[in-house]
Amino acid sequence: MIDIDGYRPNVGIILLGNNGKVFFAKRYHDNGWQFPQGGINTDETNEEAMYRELYEEIGLKPKHVELLGSTPGWLRYKLPKKFQRRHSKPLCIGQKQVWYLLKFIGEDSVLSLNHTDSPEFDDWKWVHFWYPVKKVVKFKKGVYIRALKLLEPLAKF
Repeated sequence: MIDIDGYRPNVGIILLGNNGKVFFAKRYHDNGWQFPQGGINTDETNEEAMYRELYEEIGLKPKHVELLGSTPGWLRYKLPKKFQRRHSKPLCIGQKQVWYLLKFIGEDSVLSLNHTDSPEFDDWKWVHFWYPVKKVVKFKKGVYIRALKLLEPLAKF
C-alpha cells in the first residue's frame, strides 16, 4: 500500500536491552546494518504490524518485550532514485514510519533471525543507543536521529 504522496507505511523497532544498549542487525547477505522494520498490511494496526515484524525478523513475542512508547506521528525518508522501482505503480518514493521503543525482557537465547523463509538479517549485536546513527545507510540517517531523539526520554536505562 502506497499513500497518495508515494510513501509506503512502515513500522520501525528500537529494542532496548540491558545497560542502555539497543539491538542492531546486519541485513541478510549484505554489509548494511539497521533496526528491525517492515511494512504495515492493510488489515492491521500499526502496533499489530510492529508485533508481527518483531516476531518475523527477530523471533520475539509480546511476552518478551515491554512497550515503552512510539513516535507521535510518521517519520519519512525518501529512497534514492536507484532504489525506486520506476516500473511499479503507484511509484513508491520512500517510507513513512511509526517507530516503537521496546524494552527486551527476555534472554538473548530467544532472539532468532530465521522465522521466515527469507530472513531479513544474518547477524546482530547490542550497541550503544546512538551508535546506529553512525552506521545506518545515509538515506535513513535523518529518520534514525529523529526516532532516537523522540524516544530517548522514554528509555529506561
